[in-house]
Amino acid sequence: MTIHGDHPFLPPESERSPVRRFRGRLPSPVGLWTTAYEGERAGLTVSSMLVADGEPGYVIGLLDPDSDLWEMLREARTAVVSLLGEPHRQLADAFGYVAPAPGGPFRLIDWTDTAWGPAPVGVSTWAGCTLVDPDPPAIGWGLQIQLEIAHVEFGADDVPALVHRRGRYAGI
Repeated sequence: MTIHGDHPFLPPESERSPVRRFRGRLPSPVGLWTTAYEGERAGLTVSSMLVADGEPGYVIGLLDPDSDLWEMLREARTAVVSLLGEPHRQLADAFGYVAPAPGGPFRLIDWTDTAWGPAPVGVSTWAGCTLVDPDPPAIGWGLQIQLEIAHVEFGADDVPALVHRRGRYAGI
C-alpha cells in the first residue's frame, strides 16, 4: 500500500468543472452557520458567503438545498454565523463533513445557546441572524440564503482569520 498526497476520489483537475476551479482560486472566509429547532442542532461550514452593509445588514450565502442546516434553518428562521480563525480548522472540517467527529461535530467544543442558535465558545466574532425568505431562489447548485443581521458579537481580534483557497485552509 502506498500513501500519497492526492485525494483518492477527486477526478483529475483537467476533468473538473472550470467554474468550480475558477471559484476555488478565490480566497473565501470560513464561516460556521448554526441553528437550533425543537431541541435539535444543525450546522455547516460555509465559505460561499458575503456580508452586505446597511441598515439592516445582511449575510448572503449559498447553501446545499439537501443539507441538514437548510432543513432546520427553514423551520427555525434564525442562525448564528461565526467567523472561524486559524485554530478552528478541525471544527471547519467536522462541520464540512470531511473529517470524523465522534458523536457529531457539536461535541468538539462548548456552545452558548443564544436567541439565534448555538454560538461556539472560543470563536470571537459571530452574528445572530434571522432568515429573510424561507423559499429562497436557487442559484447554481445551491440556494441563495439571505439572513438579516440582528446582533453582532466581537471578541479579541488576535487570532488569524481562516480562509479557504484551492481546497486548503490558510490563516491571514
